[in-house]
Amino acid sequence: MVHLKYKPIPQELVKGTTLLQRINKNNAALQYIELKVIKMTSGSKFQESLGKQEVCIVALTGKITVTDGEQTFKTIGTRKNVFEKIPTDSVYISIEQTFDITAITEATVILCYSPSDKKKTTTLIKASDNTIERRGKYQNKRLVHNILPDTSPIADRLLVVEVFTDGGNWSSYPPHKHDQDNLPLESKLEETYYHEMNPRQGFVFQRVYTDDRLLDETMAIENGDVVVVPEGYHPVSVPDGYDSYYLNVMAGPTRKWQFHNDPDHEWILNRE
Repeated sequence: MVHLKYKPIPQELVKGTTLLQRINKNNAALQYIELKVIKMTSGSKFQESLGKQEVCIVALTGKITVTDGEQTFKTIGTRKNVFEKIPTDSVYISIEQTFDITAITEATVILCYSPSDKKKTTTLIKASDNTIERRGKYQNKRLVHNILPDTSPIADRLLVVEVFTDGGNWSSYPPHKHDQDNLPLESKLEETYYHEMNPRQGFVFQRVYTDDRLLDETMAIENGDVVVVPEGYHPVSVPDGYDSYYLNVMAGPTRKWQFHNDPDHEWILNRE
């Protein structure tokens, strides 16, 4: 059975820096995505040397300083809580670099990785660089912050986006998938969801299923959980009284987001 839901398991890496999530090809059915979520206390540090991987460092909450030894981006990050619903700062770092993160305040950082053999430029993606969208209608409304959309030339493979969904709404809906390398109709992209809830004790439901239903799992997802989507449709339902946040990472052989709606539910888009 494919494992899709990952609970946070705190592991102190160095004093003040705690790894909450580590998703990679060793523990998930993924080839193109790795993910780490780290919690840092003020003054703590994290260092890593990249091989043939690129990384997008998202200052999820709090303020951090990031350096690759040549460029330094000081005191980036815009919010204490994701539910302030404002964009944040991120840093893209290309392959074969060593980078350091220093927490200026208490901070949570998400590190989004994908394999690459293309040398790109270290880039600060400012909060003001995020494009903001409001998608959907009726009970299908959500707010989107595009950090690394497929129109951005910054990354080689990575796509990164934040989505906010208010209570009583559905997201990633109607159900869509992107698991076939069949452009221009559909692109093959793996995906991960890092979830938070407001209030924190809330939960959402996420279903991951394929047309043949050989993969069909519906999960209750709590704050800090990660859901892995190696293939299939992947809608999210948010109960009344709680608001949902998730950060999506997508990557695949071609850096293009072209999805295919479940034909059984595509009619939902055409309601008056």
